[in-house]
Amino acid sequence: MAKAIDFDARSLRPTLQEQVAAGTAQSADALLEALALLRELHQHKVLHTLLRAVQGGEGLSVQALEVLNEPGSVRALRNLLELVKLLGSIEPEAISTVSGALADGVRAGAERVRQREPIGLGELLSLSRDPDLGLALGALVDVLRGFGRGLREREAHGNPPPVPHT
Repeated sequence: MAKAIDFDARSLRPTLQEQVAAGTAQSADALLEALALLRELHQHKVLHTLLRAVQGGEGLSVQALEVLNEPGSVRALRNLLELVKLLGSIEPEAISTVSGALADGVRAGAERVRQREPIGLGELLSLSRDPDLGLALGALVDVLRGFGRGLREREAHGNPPPVPHT
């Protein structure tokens, strides 16, 4: 008489361990890069901060206070606030004009460096007649004049005491 064959369809599918092993082998490079990234995040305490953020509550506020308590953090925040005030006092059109002109100047300087073209004495002497240079020098002189006037006025009205470096 014939005997029934035991057939289990699950035996044809790979087990979870086999699937993990195959996936690990196929993704070895990506896993190594991910481990390197995790190592960097751990060394810079980013993972610790993210863990506290996910856990929420007191852990995150304590972490934030620890960061703010480090030397230089208060000074950095003050500098950031002063920079925001400075940028808020300048008209956007003025910043756009100056930054665009500065970018043009940097490109022109980079081109001179790329061509390895030094400036000669004759060219230096002829620069006094160059209208572009005259305009740029005039703008720089006005910036320096305004800077000096601001320094003098602040000195006359008393500056806040400088923050000692720690």
